[in-house]
Amino acid sequence: MQQEYLDFQKAECRDCYKCLRGCPVKAIEFSTHQARIIPERCILCGRCTHICPQNAKRVHSERENVEALLREGNVYASVAPSFVSSFGVMDFTNMQISLGKLGFSECEETAIGAQMVSAEYEKLLKTGEFDNFITSACPAVNRLIQMYYPKALKYLAPVDSPMLAHAKKLKAEHPGCKVVFIGPCIAKKREARESGLVDGVLTFEELQQMFEERGISPAEVAAVRVAEPGPLNRARYYPISRGIIKSLSGFLEGYEYIAVDGVERCMEVLADIDNIHHAFLELNACEQACVNGPCKLDRREDSIRANAMVRQYVKKGSDLSCAAPLPAVEVSLVCNHPRLKSPSLPATDREIAEILARTGKVRPEDELNCGACGYSTCREKAWAVANGYADVEMCLPYMRERAETMSYEVMQNSPNGIVTVDFDLKIQQINPAAAKLWGIDDPQPSGRDLVDFVDPSEFMLAMNSDRGLHSKRVHLPKTDAYVELSIVVLKNHKMMFGFMKDITAKVRADRQFDDMKAETVATAAEVINKQMRVAQEIASLLGETTAETKVALLKLKNTLEAEGKE
Repeated sequence: MQQEYLDFQKAECRDCYKCLRGCPVKAIEFSTHQARIIPERCILCGRCTHICPQNAKRVHSERENVEALLREGNVYASVAPSFVSSFGVMDFTNMQISLGKLGFSECEETAIGAQMVSAEYEKLLKTGEFDNFITSACPAVNRLIQMYYPKALKYLAPVDSPMLAHAKKLKAEHPGCKVVFIGPCIAKKREARESGLVDGVLTFEELQQMFEERGISPAEVAAVRVAEPGPLNRARYYPISRGIIKSLSGFLEGYEYIAVDGVERCMEVLADIDNIHHAFLELNACEQACVNGPCKLDRREDSIRANAMVRQYVKKGSDLSCAAPLPAVEVSLVCNHPRLKSPSLPATDREIAEILARTGKVRPEDELNCGACGYSTCREKAWAVANGYADVEMCLPYMRERAETMSYEVMQNSPNGIVTVDFDLKIQQINPAAAKLWGIDDPQPSGRDLVDFVDPSEFMLAMNSDRGLHSKRVHLPKTDAYVELSIVVLKNHKMMFGFMKDITAKVRADRQFDDMKAETVATAAEVINKQMRVAQEIASLLGETTAETKVALLKLKNTLEAEGKE
């Protein structure tokens, strides 16, 4: 399983692609709007940790592992010479005392290993076997060559880095000890793990956290104990640009000694390496070299100031005419740098064409190569899509064009009137349906005052309201139309959206219905009145007849009763 040394916090990643734009080897993929490191492609230069605007970087911490080692004891610290600029101290004794308080048994400068490496470089140069000679001190550059510039492998010095050289020296002199490297570099974490020689790596940031938790300040330790100046070790120049070159005891005739820092500049040199001859190339992934490492402490001093501090520190050696003696213990620094194959697959021309077509790029002139997605060219981005490293939707010009096209189509074809008005009550956009409702004949009404066409009262009220306007019936005298008007106010953008639903037909239908209802009610009232009159007349007639009948019947009854008695 590939070890992850660097990742991004999901909650902080904001789809800005800045890390991808800054990644020299495009070792960052985007999926579901989240940036992720592609471990198999990453050289751990740490560029993305510097440029992420949301500080979403997360460097894998080895604090727990190191603290466990410290509890066991017999742990030696190898401290990169750039500690001078990060911790602001000019005496290694400060670091020795401070690290001793954390539990380290002993501490030495990695510059001792660097001195061993420089001596090995000089031996190899004298053999005359190298047309060009590339330093092997930077693990990020080594990885860059191994994975992306295999033609340059024959020029890469077959020598351990200073960290590994120092670890070999410490373990040879102190059998059974554990070695922890401390520096500003992320790439050292992978180098340590893959080598098996270094038991743990702390960045300066991680060490500072440990110091703060224990209340330790290396700068304050200086007032307690100051060491006598030791012998000059020119390898302490390693963390600055041209530092390796300055560490050499002399320059071999026939070679040009050139320092190149920054991954992009290193890539330019490596791409043209076969056209370069008799060059000693000091390559550093970090601009301004290790003093500007990705995990340096965020101090006020810039790289120039840090450079000066390192130079001052080196010159504190008591004897500037001779170098410190090499360690008595001899160790082999031979290191092979094998070719590493990238997991990425090449994409065929057909695949590239199909992916480009999905973003509307069917002709060469459609390929803008704007770099907004993070890739230098549209074809490079298509390659990333083919490998699953990028989404098609990452093409910002395409997405903007599609959004604008969809917005335009929706607005133009909507049966409802849509208008956008700014807070100066000027029309910004208006669709045909709204223009028809307002009776606008002007083919270019954008930029015109709203009052030129309609009563702006409703928009003024909405602008001064927190809720806008919702479904209000409004009559438009110019066209004798009725609309249901809603206004959405975007105060942050100082814009208003007006939506008008034409309800003229409904209003007229309702009016017709009301007229019919009124007519029906009038007719019904008239009928009722007539019926009442008729009923009254019938009742009157019925009343007279009934009285006469009653009289006749009573007479008949009385007559019949009288006859019965007889």
